[in-house]
Amino acid sequence: MSRTNFDTLLEAGCHFGHLKRKWNPAMAPYIFMERNGIHIIDLNKTVAKVDEAAEALKQIAKSGKKVLFVATKKQAKQVVAEKAASVNMPYVIERWPGGMLTNFPTIRKAVKKMATIDKLTNDGTYANLSKREILQISRERAKLDKTLGSIADLTRLPSALFVVDVMKENIAVREANRLGIPVFGIVDTNSDPSNIDFVIPANDDATKSVEVILDACCAAMQEGLEERKAEKVDMEAAGEGAPRKGARKSAKARLDKSDEEAINAQKAAAFMKEDEEA
Repeated sequence: MSRTNFDTLLEAGCHFGHLKRKWNPAMAPYIFMERNGIHIIDLNKTVAKVDEAAEALKQIAKSGKKVLFVATKKQAKQVVAEKAASVNMPYVIERWPGGMLTNFPTIRKAVKKMATIDKLTNDGTYANLSKREILQISRERAKLDKTLGSIADLTRLPSALFVVDVMKENIAVREANRLGIPVFGIVDTNSDPSNIDFVIPANDDATKSVEVILDACCAAMQEGLEERKAEKVDMEAAGEGAPRKGARKSAKARLDKSDEEAINAQKAAAFMKEDEEA
């Protein structure tokens, strides 16, 4: 079953590429034709690529790993934030913090700083500070929240990156490439697809185009999450997995009991032997 179809993509304007003079020759396999100086993307290939990417994303979600969504361009920001939040995945829509992947521990420190500010605000520690100091702290908290609030739950490096406009987010793509993190990308005719693991050839400038593709991918991820949940329930029902605490205790008790019985038998044999010798 296909995740999307030719007509849906056509209606959303996914087929509109950039001007011919702005094209990247590496995108030639995905271009259907040129009309009025604009390249038209082959939507049959887009359908196949969306299916391929959606299946891979489903498996990542099913295995309980995280996919980081990246889109800092105005047209895609809101859509990406909504879709990523719907499948409980982290996202970056303001500014890509340089070194976010390659220098991840530093980014985690900034996220922890945000949590510390919250904690000290809630327990009244900051109540004794002057108004000016409180204002400075709250401004810093707001600034951190704007850039890192959406990745607060990302405690380890993501298992994949989903990028809208790989040309604009080239720093994010380069960092992921360097660390061997697979990249899923909506790639327009002016971009280079060579360093993208899962290329989705489509118009990356129209909100509707981005939304249609994200709908298909996030629906697949939601399926993966639900399958994971169902498998967990089945395992618990079947009593599989690690033995429960009580079960371990009773096994230990049985072992102790058998040891005790063996020692008692030895004592009895020694006692009888003493009797016989007497």
